[in-house]
Amino acid sequence: MTPPHLPARRLFLARTTGLIAAAALPAWARASTSTNATEGRALDFFHTHTHERLNLVYAVGDQFQPDSLGRLNRFLRDHYTGEVGSMDPLLFEQLHRVRELLGARMPYEVISGYRCPETNGRLRNKGSGGVARKSLHMEGRAIDVRLPGVPLAELRDAALSMQAGGVGFYPGSQFVHMDTGRVRNW
Repeated sequence: MTPPHLPARRLFLARTTGLIAAAALPAWARASTSTNATEGRALDFFHTHTHERLNLVYAVGDQFQPDSLGRLNRFLRDHYTGEVGSMDPLLFEQLHRVRELLGARMPYEVISGYRCPETNGRLRNKGSGGVARKSLHMEGRAIDVRLPGVPLAELRDAALSMQAGGVGFYPGSQFVHMDTGRVRNW
């Protein structure tokens, strides 16, 4: 039965995305799951714009949890328009691993997750620094976060150490950008 908040096609996509992504886990993500195949991996968030909180187990062993992925997609929606995108589950693996590396316990503070093309264009035209024309936020492959109690430079360095995607450092705006694109930094 399809939950009322998800059309059948979106529910199918959320479920299959999780299964496909689990099969394609890179070595750095598999390493974080190798200690106990049945242990769940959890994330904890506070959204700075919507003031919502979310704490959930998003994966158990090598299986992403479809319901959790749907909740994460909704939580990380475009906070300007309310449009829900489909977030890359490997991004959650990055966030989990960074938190483990840092030994952090506080929730991630989310500045931006998914952005629809209209929002991205509006932010670019407004002159907001660091908004790429082909931003991975529009593909659900990027997130801007900070971690209370962790200096921003340490958060950046932990993300860089994984060599798992792009890492942007924005000390003036107090966030680190992480994505599942090619390895690069700015």
